[in-house]
Amino acid sequence: MFLKIKILIKPTNPHMKISLSIILFAFTLSLSSCFKKSEKVMLEEIGEKAPVPVKTEVVEYQLNGKTYKSFAAFQNTDEKKPVVIVIPEWWGLNDYAKSRAKKLADLGYFALAVDFYGDGQFVETPDEATTLSAPFYTNSKLAKETFDAAKNSLSKFPSADTTQTAVIGYCFGGAQALNMARQEADLKGVVSFHGNLMTCVKPSNNDVPYLVLNGEDDSYVPQKERDAFKKQMDSAQIDYQFVNYPGAVHSFTNPNSTAVGKKYNMKVAYNKEADEKSWTAMKDFFDKIFK
Repeated sequence: MFLKIKILIKPTNPHMKISLSIILFAFTLSLSSCFKKSEKVMLEEIGEKAPVPVKTEVVEYQLNGKTYKSFAAFQNTDEKKPVVIVIPEWWGLNDYAKSRAKKLADLGYFALAVDFYGDGQFVETPDEATTLSAPFYTNSKLAKETFDAAKNSLSKFPSADTTQTAVIGYCFGGAQALNMARQEADLKGVVSFHGNLMTCVKPSNNDVPYLVLNGEDDSYVPQKERDAFKKQMDSAQIDYQFVNYPGAVHSFTNPNSTAVGKKYNMKVAYNKEADEKSWTAMKDFFDKIFK
């Protein structure tokens, strides 16, 4: 709302000019205060609250003599929030993983993007990523230790309700999210975004629900692997949803993946529609599991 006022007084006395200026300044401040108050009242009338600021923090902890630096994002409030642990792509704890944690915090969750490699490390070439990620694909104990250390670091945050914890993961992180669900019965649920499906841990029916979000044209997760995964899950009577996004290839949620694919001749690319739809699917899934 804008208010336009015309002043038709032409004071000749200099003192009168100063007094008039002071009066107008005070009047302007008063109007500004009224407008702000009215805005607040309007928000209250329609049942909306002003957004709570999101705070971020590097969370340091030790594991096997190594320092880890995970990334927490949460609303600056004392209210307890469900926890969502984010396991990054094989690149490590980069800005993309942190941005997803921030988006989760905006939704009202306490998010922790996990440092899987130590010292907050991330890399940029496929060769480096392969070297760092390979041990976790074959050593489920190492992966679980790394995950547990990150989860336990949340004990310092009063607003992190670790009794309500879900895990999401991307690519490499999607595979690790599946592994965590198969080894930890107290998780509320897991979400895998364009993750590898056949992992070193076989599924067991521990009542943890799964949401698997896959690119239909993902050559890194071929149809044979998808069929084997579904057969495993069905045999173990697991509660899971499997969603294919037409036209989407590997790493479809990462806006940087198209450039990476061109640079390293990899079949990865961003797909805006699949990214947005998969994020909505995750939100709907969380609405069901966090009650």
